[in-house]
Amino acid sequence: MARILAVFRPWPYLTPPSWRKSLQRKMSMDSRARGVFSAAVEAVQPDTVVRQSMERKGDSVTISGQNYSLKHNLHLVGFGKAVLGMAAEAERIIGDHLVKGVISVPNGIQKTLQQHGKQHLLLKESSCIKVMEGAKHNLPDVDALNAAEEIRQLATQLTEKDLLIVLISGGGSALLPAPIPPVSLQEKLDVTRKLAAAGATIQELNTVRRALSVLKGGGLARCAHPAQVIGLILSDVIGDPLDLIASGPTVMSEIMPEEVMSVLQHYKLLNSLPASVKDVLGRHSPRDKEKESDSSGRVFNTVIGSNSLALKCAGRRARELGFRPVVLAPGVCGDVRSVARLYGLLARFACSQEEPSPDIATEVLTLGPEVGVETWDLCRTMKVLDEGRTEGWGATCILAGGEPTVELLGMGRGGRNQELALRVALELRGLGPNGPMFLSGGTDGQDGPTDAAGAVIDTGLYERAQAQGLDIENFLSNNDSYTFFTHLSAGSHLLMPGLTCTNVMDVHALFIPPIPIRRP
Repeated sequence: MARILAVFRPWPYLTPPSWRKSLQRKMSMDSRARGVFSAAVEAVQPDTVVRQSMERKGDSVTISGQNYSLKHNLHLVGFGKAVLGMAAEAERIIGDHLVKGVISVPNGIQKTLQQHGKQHLLLKESSCIKVMEGAKHNLPDVDALNAAEEIRQLATQLTEKDLLIVLISGGGSALLPAPIPPVSLQEKLDVTRKLAAAGATIQELNTVRRALSVLKGGGLARCAHPAQVIGLILSDVIGDPLDLIASGPTVMSEIMPEEVMSVLQHYKLLNSLPASVKDVLGRHSPRDKEKESDSSGRVFNTVIGSNSLALKCAGRRARELGFRPVVLAPGVCGDVRSVARLYGLLARFACSQEEPSPDIATEVLTLGPEVGVETWDLCRTMKVLDEGRTEGWGATCILAGGEPTVELLGMGRGGRNQELALRVALELRGLGPNGPMFLSGGTDGQDGPTDAAGAVIDTGLYERAQAQGLDIENFLSNNDSYTFFTHLSAGSHLLMPGLTCTNVMDVHALFIPPIPIRRP
């Protein structure tokens, strides 16, 4: 392991200025951890990312380096948790050329924003953009279906002289349901719900959704042809693959029936499919390749916000608060058990008073591929931790993002972030009262069907739980992490930012306290 780590040059640690040290003394580790998470969320606010990607100059606009003429020929549609704020900012910039717009947003979001004083994320009363709310509990419903139909109708009426701006963010799939007849909305929902419960990844879910949808998989762009289509995307998918974000409504992609069937077969759902779904998946209707190519040439998609951007700004905030930030990876995935084990191993590696056992590094490198972390990134991170321990660099913050999966075996309440945090708490047992702290939070402010985004844990959590008679293993076996955190210490470990109006997956942060310098 030493030979592997030796290829990395030391990253000099800069001692924080006196004002930072003063700030650190006034803030607890818990509040600093929450501050790092807040910085990640602030970096990907919907109005911020639109403003940074769109520049107006007279009767033209430059979007991510592409220039477009404005001739009162602009239309706008959108769907997702962050789209209301994105639309409000877009209208502020180019609204005088806007003819019409329709956006599909989460149920109750306008009222919630008003209650929280976030008027800057709301449309003005005179707006020509129609707001349609739906997808209660982040599930497709009749309201979202009606919004999808209005979006489809707007797109089909456009001409080659028109521009269509398409705003896309996390939650877009649920807010743009348009199943291919004869598949009903409920039948499509049942299929995707079974996949999610079986532990399917977001990539696998979107593969099936595209195959059963009129608008996904490039369907919206085809409806808008021959208009110019500009997709502004706030990514909530690992790696930012354009064809998978909200199932790629503006990305021309070939639907491969065998790929869809492979996913369904893997999760043992083929035999339980409704006849309508089998009918749609069994059709063979090759598309007009010439028209497809022409449509694709009039579509420009750009990712204006992502988990990587959130982690970058979280790292900047962590440094201000006295931590040495290290970004591990923005694409952590896989089962939460394996992800928790990886973070636990990294914490033990960093906190070893003596030379850590080679077995720890070996297991870390073995786990990496299982959870979407490259060997190179793991070696780089362990190199930093090793230098921090031997040279006395002070506190370190390991940052990562992504979207682990949870296999639902119980009937409890919770989400992947709370379950991950609780499993990491088990991994951190025995590391002392002032040991590492871990935070896991969803950037959308919602973790599963709860009002929490995630949780913050420390090495003393296990003992506090025992003192209150809370059996962590029992709660985990019932997927009941929210109930556990609600009862533990009056809910003080829960991460409760409220509705954030954005979504770029999850943020994980492992905080390693200063380790005494190891003397030879």
